[in-house]
Amino acid sequence: MITIKDVAKRANVSITSASYALNGTGTISEATRQRVLQAAEDLNYHPNAFARHLKKQKTRTLGVFITRFGGSFYEEILEGIHDAVLQTEYELIVCPESRTKRKILTQRQVDGAIVFDSKIQSEVIIKLASKGYPIVVLDRQLDVEYVFPLLLDNQQGVKEAFQHLYAGGARKMFFISGALDSLDNTERMRAFLEEGEHHHIQIPVFNGNFTEESGYAVAKLIIQANDLPDAVFCANDQMAIGFLRAMNEHHLRAPNDIAVIGFDDIQIARYTQPSLTTIGASRFLWGSLAANWLIDFLENGTPFPAYRIPVELIIRESSAKTIQRT
Repeated sequence: MITIKDVAKRANVSITSASYALNGTGTISEATRQRVLQAAEDLNYHPNAFARHLKKQKTRTLGVFITRFGGSFYEEILEGIHDAVLQTEYELIVCPESRTKRKILTQRQVDGAIVFDSKIQSEVIIKLASKGYPIVVLDRQLDVEYVFPLLLDNQQGVKEAFQHLYAGGARKMFFISGALDSLDNTERMRAFLEEGEHHHIQIPVFNGNFTEESGYAVAKLIIQANDLPDAVFCANDQMAIGFLRAMNEHHLRAPNDIAVIGFDDIQIARYTQPSLTTIGASRFLWGSLAANWLIDFLENGTPFPAYRIPVELIIRESSAKTIQRT
């Protein structure tokens, strides 16, 4: 059994310093505190006092570990989670800050967790998850007991987008990639390229990073090369909006010059000029299901179903007309 003595030895500090760091007390440097917390995480150590507390009673609290609060994308997921929790006797802790996040997550100060933050390493999630501490992940696929992925149906949405472009006459298509370490990006890129292969179309990939500025930069590169495609599919709306901005600066119009499609259906997508064709899903439903199913597992041991959040292609002005190919 791992003890605080083992943690202190690994961090090369005294047992007293280790105790201060783990309990958030005493006068020690931040560097020492972080070293002890990392040692505790590496050894999968959790303070005995808190462990005894968990044996006696549950916290009746769920933890949500999310990249940030801001933006309609995250807000709608949080609204769904909050709405579900309000129907129960559970409380909710939302953690966007790294220091607080680490302590609450690794010391199991909640009964279960919902994770949507790529900065939290998969190894940490796998190590922490247990029957008494189930974890729902919204941003990765982990086939591990007591880790429950709840993801978007990226493949179906991308397939519909490709077929829409192809039916409109597009044969020369580009894919604008987001962050390469993102599961959503990987699934969307794979699905789009596979659809291209099925139709004997080679699809170049341009790398962005999910930001509007990266979509803008890729568009400038493509326009300056003077080799315009019939259509581009961007792995998210932010990059698509940046792409449209660059097109407007060069007096190009979607869809007549280049059809543009994004993914996520963020609120501003319907107000761009032209309005952006995109793939959307109910983020409220996403959050609500994550919370409801997590609570059902905690209360009744009900297994999570194999399920993907359904998506739909929302056709707007940026791809609505038939593409005129010469």
